[in-house]
Amino acid sequence: MKRFAALFTALDRTTKTTAKVDALAAYFTEAPEDDRLWTVALLSGRRPRRAVTTTRLREWAAERAGLPLWLFEECYPVVGDLAETIALVLPPATGTSTASLSDWMAEIGALAAVEEPERKARILAAWDGLDGTERFLFNKLITGGFRVGVSQKLMTRALSRATGIDEAELAHRLMGDWTPATVSWQGLIEAPDPAAALSRPYPFYLAYQVEDGPEALGGAGDWLAEYKWDGIRGQLIVRGGEHFVWSRGEELMTDRFPELVAARDFLPEGTVIDGEILAWRVDAPLPFAALQKRITRKTVPKKLLAEAPVVLKAYDLLEQGGRDLRQTPLADRRARLEDLFAGLPAESPLRLSPLLPFGDWGALAEARAGARAAGAEGVMLKRAGAPYLAGRKKGDWWKWKLDPLSVDAVMIYAQAGHGRRATLYTDFTFAVWDGDQLVPFTKAYSGLTDAEFREITTWVRRNTLQRFGPVRQVKPEHVFEIAFEGIQESPRHKSGVALRFPRMARWRRDKPVEEANTLADLRALLASHG
Repeated sequence: MKRFAALFTALDRTTKTTAKVDALAAYFTEAPEDDRLWTVALLSGRRPRRAVTTTRLREWAAERAGLPLWLFEECYPVVGDLAETIALVLPPATGTSTASLSDWMAEIGALAAVEEPERKARILAAWDGLDGTERFLFNKLITGGFRVGVSQKLMTRALSRATGIDEAELAHRLMGDWTPATVSWQGLIEAPDPAAALSRPYPFYLAYQVEDGPEALGGAGDWLAEYKWDGIRGQLIVRGGEHFVWSRGEELMTDRFPELVAARDFLPEGTVIDGEILAWRVDAPLPFAALQKRITRKTVPKKLLAEAPVVLKAYDLLEQGGRDLRQTPLADRRARLEDLFAGLPAESPLRLSPLLPFGDWGALAEARAGARAAGAEGVMLKRAGAPYLAGRKKGDWWKWKLDPLSVDAVMIYAQAGHGRRATLYTDFTFAVWDGDQLVPFTKAYSGLTDAEFREITTWVRRNTLQRFGPVRQVKPEHVFEIAFEGIQESPRHKSGVALRFPRMARWRRDKPVEEANTLADLRALLASHG
């Protein structure tokens, strides 16, 4: 653990990319293989499940520190991080542990299987044998909250330097459903198992946002355009007589979309398609909320399958006949995809995402204006001669989203944030007018500057009407413009509506509360855009 703690300290102390890569490359060169494997897993988001509740950790840490629980709870928001608070309040360690990172990960994995008294004893013993940084990391790992300021791309770059393996090849090897319990360093990095590659997706290519229109991209003739669908980005893989569905977040979601099992009947062996999974009925997508009901279910009941059937809108062909096509120009990949889909029957859950015809940027702007009516978020622009790269690369793929919808709403509740924002009020509930009553309709916690959050925090503390646990009801005096991507009916909310991706666009200091929008305004938006 000491070597891993030293790596964490080196990464945490710098914002320079080169310094982070140097530290990681040295670690991947020198650390034992099991520790390297766990480090790759942790830095690629494969964190262990929570081994103990934060409530118990608070109680045990306060007890070991000889503090009343209320005093510990007062310390927590000041520090802003539970793992760090525990590490700070505990008395000095009486021993020194020589266990490695992989040893500690095995211990953490075993905690869930023991009764609470033994779990407590093991955690107290761990605290007593670890120094400050090691304790902090141990606490992060047992709560499933470990994060460090290193992207997977940067980690892969360092791994490439340490191993001599091409960065793009490593990015591909690290994709898929693996954990340190199911694979070895040798099998994952140095000599990948061909069987493990059967279900492995390709790293996703991500687009940048067009900010001021597409004219700066050059001539319109070099580009292909299609709708930007509002669903789940996914890859559909047909290999070895099986099919696999992966989300962009590297989550295997095959069982959640049983409709796509038909892909094995319609697609040839060795096919990988990149596309968007959408809840779809007849000729139009259903609201994202319909799809969201299925995302959260491990098994999907028949009723939900009937209410929100899915299709895959395909827009790229990454593998054909087992051959990797990513270096083939997009125009060629698109032509192959169209040929592949030409023979699919109408009942297939696989649909081709149509290209949008346009002769110039003005014509594309007109097509973009109709995106919301088609159930899309805007348009995608892709250079016809571009390969399919990994990650977010500026130049060849762009998303030109529609301007968000917006309403002016009144802040009526406030709650403190978490982490570095634990001392600030950053999470707010907003309301609109229904006659002479304010009706809550959404929450938002992003969009303001740090200075604005500090200002509103001071105001909240001076203008609290009531407290409900961590939530404060405040005087209805401030109006904010709330921007959002979509609106749909919601019987679970008092207002009857729910917003998609709400955020605070600006603080409307110029607007009196009486001029905030109404529930009727929201329902009008629902009728025209829902």
